[in-house]
Amino acid sequence: MNGGPATGAGRTVVRTRSAVAALVAAAALGLATGRFVLPPPPGADADPAARPVAAAGGASRGASAPATPGGPAPTPSSSGSAAPAGATGATGPVTKANLLGPAAFGPDIATGRIHVTDRFGDGHYANAACTGEKTLEETLGGPGAHFRGLMTGTRTDPGDPTLALDSADQIARQFAAEARSPSLAQNFAERLLLEQVPCQEETPGHWVYGKTTTLRLAPDVTARWMGAYSGSLNTTGTAPEDKEPCGGIAVLRSGTHYGVLEVDACLGTAAMDRVVRTALSQL
Repeated sequence: MNGGPATGAGRTVVRTRSAVAALVAAAALGLATGRFVLPPPPGADADPAARPVAAAGGASRGASAPATPGGPAPTPSSSGSAAPAGATGATGPVTKANLLGPAAFGPDIATGRIHVTDRFGDGHYANAACTGEKTLEETLGGPGAHFRGLMTGTRTDPGDPTLALDSADQIARQFAAEARSPSLAQNFAERLLLEQVPCQEETPGHWVYGKTTTLRLAPDVTARWMGAYSGSLNTTGTAPEDKEPCGGIAVLRSGTHYGVLEVDACLGTAAMDRVVRTALSQL
């Protein structure tokens, strides 16, 4: 019985002395090399196959990297979508690929009935008296833009092929252009939106735009759109809040790209949100 405790105490003393010696050796090595290396913790010399292997991103293979403790959660956009982390807007010149296609209007409108016409240059982008019926150059003083008309008929305005000769055939019309910098594109988008604001208040009986809805896919990829309401629904000078719109207008901006989308087809809130989201993602 006397031997048991004595033996255990002896092992404790040996382990303590060994640990102290290891720390002294580590300190001496640190003074010599400029780096202090502590001895590995107990069990660090276990079979390497039993240890987790770090992936290139710092997480174990086969597992997602854990969220940073205390880090900010994704911020949802105004339409309820979270902006992708690190996402950025468009750069470079605008091409026809940046413009909305017929597929964006399905299933509300049979895409086989939609004809597309394109042109490049200046022109009216919002032909309404409350906006002043300005051309793009008159509003921004900038270079030309890509215009696209989507319509169900094949007859177009002699002065502008993106406009249907019969307004009832017009489904939508869009223009898109690029600015020299993202900040200038944002400035242009703000000015284009301000051109539409007067249409949110009109005398009763006149068609009117509804409230502005913001759609954000990333910090510099945003759209602000307003639904259109017929004069029969405008009884107070502003759009009713309990009625569905019939088409509308959207101001788009993605990085250095910006533009306006006018939807003449009678689309409600959900369909407008979907079409504007598609146009913004392509811009």
